[in-house]
Amino acid sequence: MDDAPNSEHFTLTPIGHVVSDYPDKFGIPRQPGLAPAANARLILNAPYNDPLAVRGLEDFSHLWLSFIFHQSPERWSPLVRPPRLGGNKKVGVFASRSTHRPNRLGLSLVRLVGIDLQHGVALQLQGCDLVSGTPVVDIKPYLPWAESHPNAQAGFAPETPTLMEVAFHPAALDTLAQRQDSANLLALIEQVLSQDPRPAYKQKDRTSERLYGVRLRDVDVKFRQRQKGEATTLEVMAIEPCAE
Repeated sequence: MDDAPNSEHFTLTPIGHVVSDYPDKFGIPRQPGLAPAANARLILNAPYNDPLAVRGLEDFSHLWLSFIFHQSPERWSPLVRPPRLGGNKKVGVFASRSTHRPNRLGLSLVRLVGIDLQHGVALQLQGCDLVSGTPVVDIKPYLPWAESHPNAQAGFAPETPTLMEVAFHPAALDTLAQRQDSANLLALIEQVLSQDPRPAYKQKDRTSERLYGVRLRDVDVKFRQRQKGEATTLEVMAIEPCAE
């Protein structure tokens, strides 16, 4: 057996890019499917936007997307600090889903809700956890009979994260009421904020009244922590148009 390192290099060519409800990285759910109200489009590039390339894809409900963490630095570390562990404990990068990976490759499971063949190929997706502009390098259909293992061990993340309570200031609700997508945008805000996008070390400070902002679609959602006894709520204070 030859144990010599393989010096062969591979070049990955993006087959398309994502346009999503997430203009920035901050606030994006840390796993796919946690915000089902999030919409996205995967627009295929030429020559991969040939309708023949997606023939039969409409028969599948979910897809695996292989993509590049293009906004992450190219450097990597053998140890990372998963947010799920409070940002304190270190684990090996290959025992995590950290974005700081040797080849910056990611994998996301998304719901396919439509295929647009009017101008090339665009896939309409739900539950996407990718920032707008993310390069996608491959698509594969999800096979539940082969890839779903309910009894599999999940290491340091055995259960769905505990959700935070989210409240809306009356002024924020008034702004939402004026939008055509008010119900869906409200659901998206709740789903994103209930997972508490704040840095792990900030979540431990129950006295902070810092105002945070998370960009979703074309708005900047301003929110802050509200503390009542042991109960913590994230309150949406304002919903403002994103600055150009």
